[in-house]
This record gives sequence, C-alpha cells and structure tokens, in this order.
Amino acid sequence: MTASSVLDDAPLSRFHKRLALYSSGGPFLDGYVLSIVGVALVQLGPQMHLSDTAQGLIGASALIGIFCGAFLGGYLTDKFGRQVLYTIDLIAIIGCSVAQFWASDPVWLFVLRLLVGMAVGADYPIATSLLAEFTPRRYRGPLLGGLMVMWFVGAATAYVVGEALLSVGDTGWRWMLASAALPATVIVLLRLGTPESPRWLAKKGRLDEANAVMRKVFGSEASVADLPGEEGDNAGLTLLWRSGYLGRMLFVSAFWTCSIVPLFAVYAFGPRILGALHLNGSLANIGSALITVFFVVGCVLAMVVINRMGRRPLIIHSFAWSGLALLLLGLFPAAPAPVIMTLFAAYAVLIGGTQNLQWIYPNELFPTEIRGTAVGLASSLSRIGAAVGTYLVPLALTSWGIGTTMLIAAAITLLGAVLSMRWAPETRGLALHESAALGTSATAGVG
Repeated sequence: MTASSVLDDAPLSRFHKRLALYSSGGPFLDGYVLSIVGVALVQLGPQMHLSDTAQGLIGASALIGIFCGAFLGGYLTDKFGRQVLYTIDLIAIIGCSVAQFWASDPVWLFVLRLLVGMAVGADYPIATSLLAEFTPRRYRGPLLGGLMVMWFVGAATAYVVGEALLSVGDTGWRWMLASAALPATVIVLLRLGTPESPRWLAKKGRLDEANAVMRKVFGSEASVADLPGEEGDNAGLTLLWRSGYLGRMLFVSAFWTCSIVPLFAVYAFGPRILGALHLNGSLANIGSALITVFFVVGCVLAMVVINRMGRRPLIIHSFAWSGLALLLLGLFPAAPAPVIMTLFAAYAVLIGGTQNLQWIYPNELFPTEIRGTAVGLASSLSRIGAAVGTYLVPLALTSWGIGTTMLIAAAITLLGAVLSMRWAPETRGLALHESAALGTSATAGVG
C-alpha cells in the first residue's frame, strides 16, 4: 500500500464516521450557546433590570469569548496536541454552563458566558484539525462541511428548548443557560478514547505513539512510514506571514468575514419576517427554529455537491446567487410576505456553500504544524465581523430600514464572490499534504 493510499485513499470507516460525529459537537454547542441567550434575555432582562447596553454585552459575551478562544485553542492544539484538548475544552463548557444557574448579577453572568465562548471557540481548531488529519481525501470536504450543519441544528434546538423552559417560571432563563451542560457532557463522554493525530505525533518526533495510532486506525501493517511528507518540517507561526501562507490567511479571513456578517444581518431580519407573517410571541421562537431549517438544507446540499462541483466553483456560485437574493430583498423590501419569505429562504439555502467551506479551506490550505493556529486565527478574525453584525444591524434597521440594511448585506456578500473569483483555489482531489504545500495548484490565485 502506498503512502497516499493508507490515509488519503482509505475507505470511510466507522472510526471516521464517529470522529466526524464527535467533532460536530463544537459547532452544535456554538449554535446552541449563541441562540439560547436570545430566548433567555426575554426573562433575564426584566428580572435583573438590564439596560440595552447590558443586554447587548451579555448577548455578545460568548461571541467575544469565541474570538479569544479560537486563536488560543489553535495555538495550544498545535503545541500540545489535538487529543488532550479535545475533551478539556468541553469540560470547561460544562462547568461554566452549570455555574450560570447561580449567577446573581450581570457582571458575573458576562464573565461566565465569556468563558463558555472561549471554550467553544477553542474547540473549532482542535476538532477540525483532528478530523481533517484522519479523513480520506474523498470524504474530507463533505465531513468537514457537515460540521456547519450542526451549528444550525444547535441553533434550532436552542429555540425549541428555550421556548419549553419559558414555562418553568421565573427560573426558566437559569435552566436555559445551564442546559448547554447536558449536550456538552454527552459529547465529552463520547470523545473519551479518541486517538491523537498521527501526523501531529510524527511532527513532534513521537514515532512510537504515531505508529500505535496508525496500526489501531488503519490496520496492523500501517506505520509512520506510510504518512505522506509535508514541506516545512520546522514551520511555525511565522509561516503565516511568509509569501504564500499570508495570502492564504488573507483569503480565508476575507471570505469567512463576507460570509458571516450578512448571516447575522439576516438573523436580525428574521423576526421582522415573522412579524409580517403574523407570527409573534411564542410562535416567533418556533418560527425562528423553522427558518433555521433553510440554512441546514443549504449546508446539506453543499455537502452533497462539493466533491462533484469543486471548492472554487461552489464558493463563487454560493456567494453570487445568495448575494442576488439579498439584493432583491433590499430593492423590494415592501414585497408581499410570501415573496419576502421565498427570497429569505433562497438566501439561506444558497449561502450554504460558503458556510461549509469555512471549515474546509482553512484545514486544507495549511500544513500540520500550523493548521490549528491558522484555523483558530481565521475563526477569530471572522468573529470581528460577527460582532460588527451584532452591534450595527439593529442600528441600521432603525436608522435606515430593512431595504438599505439588506443592500449593505448584499454588497458584502457579492464582495465575497469577487474575492473568491480572484483568490479561491481548487483543492478537490488533493491529498492533505498536497493542498497544504506551497507552490502547488492549491496556491493558484491565492497571494
């Protein structure tokens, strides 16, 4: 068996499927944590007499934490390994989530949610690096892209759970914020026993451990000798600033930002749509969960076509057609409710390609020794855009109205299409060491 066939051309096994499922726990918790607080603030705000500023800070606290945690987690996973941190970060989520139940003031609640966000953010580079380094090339795109599906599943679950817990009484918001501990506990138990990445072990010179993992996962005849080599054995964080990798980092950060800023704008637009359809009160929460289904459908469709269509065409078409839907929303904000809802659904489905590629491109375009750092940095930088969306969209809606807000969102999305046409590489069919190597076709257009 050749070096590339052992890992990159291996059949999809039960191990790969379990690893993908367990790795999806981080995105699920991200969607859950960021969405459940919106329902909790319905009770929490009046009870603690929170000002608009305080509510905004508590609502964005986990987002700020993700910004910090993603880069820190990426650095730590490259330094200390994927497997160790694969469970530690979830244990932190459990502890901080439970502690929120007894939060007695907004400052304490802000700190706890900040810590929850840091742990959630740290899981992204940890889990995606581990999954990318084990997954055969044929299945790497669909499995990494599938992680984004779980973000929306987590968001939809949060709306349903939040609506159910509102009936508990005045303590409902406490149960909501603490409830993230339950899925986190299930995920951490499932992750126990996951082996370390043999690529990372080999890079650190721990060859005996790497050989043991290779035999366990790929068969008794597999060994470190079967691992395809990567350029830049002595690489470090400085590689991100060198020609080639700097260009890749700029591309990943730019397209990720263009994808996520309008997404938050559309989420802010969602309640306006529900109001136009006469869905208010408790129906708004259920309606928000149903709207999220459109985003799930888009991500699933992107998973299905990504190997057939390729990374580069998918991201360009996804940005272009979803941007067109937002443009029509901006030009015709007073259209009948069914038309508005159709355009909204079209955006949600069509943007799925860019959402999936948020986890695929960063893991494919950087080598093992800096993969976690690169994914973490890109995730952190994208959260700046998310924060901009969180704070400015309500102001834009009030000052300029829905039409102008959607036109701005369309402009950002279409900018993503332009940047992708200029920079997006094609990594379909490449082994991980090939797509991550400088001077290959994967670098074409980047830098």
